[in-house]
Amino acid sequence: MKDQISRIEKEAREDLSRIDSVDAVEAFRIAYLGKKGRLNDLFKQLGTIPPEEKKAVGAELNRVKLWLESSIEDFRQKAPKTGASKETFDETLPGIRPPQGSVHLLQQTIREISGIFNRMGFETVEGPEIETEFHNFTALNIPLDHPSRDAFDTFYTTHGQLLRSQTSTVQIRVMKERKPPLKIIAPGRVYRPDTVDASHSFMFHQIEGLMVDDRVTFSDLKGVLHLFLRELFGSATKIRFRPHFFPFTEPSVEIDIQWGKGWLEILGAGSVDPNVFKEVGYDASVVRGFAFGLGVERIAMLRHGINDIRHFYENDLRFLRQF
Repeated sequence: MKDQISRIEKEAREDLSRIDSVDAVEAFRIAYLGKKGRLNDLFKQLGTIPPEEKKAVGAELNRVKLWLESSIEDFRQKAPKTGASKETFDETLPGIRPPQGSVHLLQQTIREISGIFNRMGFETVEGPEIETEFHNFTALNIPLDHPSRDAFDTFYTTHGQLLRSQTSTVQIRVMKERKPPLKIIAPGRVYRPDTVDASHSFMFHQIEGLMVDDRVTFSDLKGVLHLFLRELFGSATKIRFRPHFFPFTEPSVEIDIQWGKGWLEILGAGSVDPNVFKEVGYDASVVRGFAFGLGVERIAMLRHGINDIRHFYENDLRFLRQF
């Protein structure tokens, strides 16, 4: 009986070394420890062994049984859960492709708009989103009694600063640091406590531009914006200028493009107000300039037929992957 136990243990070790899958180890368990397994056959023969040998043989059988159970459990813990063996694995199959990101539609639009102005010689500049009242209001000729300076119309911090409501703040910072000539655009996020709906958001993106020199005229403004809008919307785009009011430009205009059978306001602009030049230390009798500003979301919605501004911020991949 002991010779049989030794032979079975030897063969079990050889069989165990060839196992390479979860299915194979289960077949191994049935062959040796199942109801009709080889080790159980020996347990059934214990009754035929002389009493003086039964204890030693039984102990040997239990030792081999415990070793088999332990070996099987170890293999199950380490084996892959797929049940695939080396013979069934095809190493030529393509791997799992990781998700591939892309540039957000708003950033695509900012880059495209900036590219047009860069080709016209405008420099792209940036500035802080947390600003002072001077840069956001005072230097832009917006008086203390203007509605936009009310706490209900601007996000103020507990330290008296605020989240900028336009990127014109960057124009003020650049003019205070540099002397003319200047040709800059300032893209970035701005914040206004608007009620969120299909066409409004408390955070959105703007691109504002500024050109300052000693011979800049309103005609230069019209030429730059004509070129920009026809580059953006097509060479056949019809454009009109309407008188308007902005505190920081005089005269001021809104620019419309023909859209379908009507006209659609697309941006605001005007000649820089002399009071703005005074605040930044420029001599308004020597320099002149023009400024303009547009909403990035509005441009993207028009060009791509998007009817709800909230789609830009919801991170819904079904929407974003279209662009």
